[in-house]
This record gives sequence, C-alpha cells and structure tokens, in this order.
Amino acid sequence: MEIIKTVDNWKEELKPALESKALEFQLMGYSKATEEDVWNCLSKKVWKGNPEKRLYEVVQDVLHLSSTIYMSYLTIDAYQDDDLMASIAALTGSD
Repeated sequence: MEIIKTVDNWKEELKPALESKALEFQLMGYSKATEEDVWNCLSKKVWKGNPEKRLYEVVQDVLHLSSTIYMSYLTIDAYQDDDLMASIAALTGSD
C-alpha cells in the first residue's frame, strides 16, 4: 500500500535528506545554506504549493534540487526582502 500525503506532511521524514542537501550546498560554497532554505526553495520553485506526493517522490525532489534553482530562489527572495531594500537605500542615501 502506497501512502500519499501532501509535501508539508512529509517534512519530518525529509529531515535527513534536507540536511544532506544543505550540507551539499555548503560544501559547494553556499556557506549559509540551511535545511529551512532548501525546504522553502522546494516549496516555492519545485512544488509550487503543497501537492500530494509519495515519500520517494519528495525525497527525489530534494536530492535532485540543483544549485541553479537554489541560487535563483535566493536571488529572488533577496530582492523581495524589504529589509534588504531598506539597507540598500540607507547605503546609497536614497529613499
């Protein structure tokens, strides 16, 4: 019997895979990569919501997450961060 759950419900079981992927990114030079960043990237870029999947499918998604998709997510997330925009404005002296 195959169990299908929404990806949010698999999060606890995915901790080892998320930890492994965060460590992989850290070894590639993304020193601030965290499990939560990897999870958020997958939620926004790969799953685009909370679809129903089998465990092996979500593990596969985690392990196949490329650094290109991860960096794209971080870049877009940084641009959308109001605090970053405020910091840039403060440094450049513009409002």
